[in-house]
Amino acid sequence: MALEEFEKEQLSERKKNAIRMRSITNYVMGVFFVAAGFFFMFPFKYTEVYINQYDPVAIKLFAGVCWVYGLFRFYRGYKKNYFRD
Repeated sequence: MALEEFEKEQLSERKKNAIRMRSITNYVMGVFFVAAGFFFMFPFKYTEVYINQYDPVAIKLFAGVCWVYGLFRFYRGYKKNYFRD
């Protein structure tokens, strides 16, 4: 069986629902991590007191990691490559 034939194989309804739920979960988690990155990069006046207790370089680095991981979760939700080996 060629790879092209495998990719055209129909998925069961259960697998389609699982793919849909995983995709939605990845999108929501992507939004969460991107928002967390903005929260740490640009803190509010109220939370600035707590965030300034830590090293500013580490906080900015953590915000960047949150953005990268959030974008990765968006990409993974977009590709929907869950049950293909």
